[in-house]
Amino acid sequence: VIGVVIGKTDVRSFPDRKNIGAERYTFNFTIRDSPTYFINVQSWGREEYIRSLSESFRVGDCVTIENPLIQSKEAEREEKFNPVTPSGYKLLLSENHSVVKTSSCYDTDSRLLSLLHLPVKDPQDYYSLGDIVANGQSLHGRVLNVLAAVMSVSE
Repeated sequence: VIGVVIGKTDVRSFPDRKNIGAERYTFNFTIRDSPTYFINVQSWGREEYIRSLSESFRVGDCVTIENPLIQSKEAEREEKFNPVTPSGYKLLLSENHSVVKTSSCYDTDSRLLSLLHLPVKDPQDYYSLGDIVANGQSLHGRVLNVLAAVMSVSE
């Protein structure tokens, strides 16, 4: 699978249920290869593997994923913390079987770069910041999709 990375989480650790006292590490990212299709990728493993993999690419890089496991996603649980994707599946990376290679999008396919800035949600499913300010009380407690642009960053 070849695509541009459009989102990525930080590395997290969890207690390993099989090896008491040990930790398992994970991080997720989302890749896109067309305006319509994108998929979440999940990686689990030893700290060294996960940290090294996470540091090997960033949002905006093109990646080639070789030999991922394709798994049905548990929509309610997984889409709470990851982008909702049009696929019923996710890719699972294994330290022993999968390979992720990074490359320049220009070298791979310059069309992939244009996918980086496309929204992942239906354009009719957004609230503007103005709508939220005007209707804040009635929206209290609801999960909203917000479409906004960063104008500046400072301390």
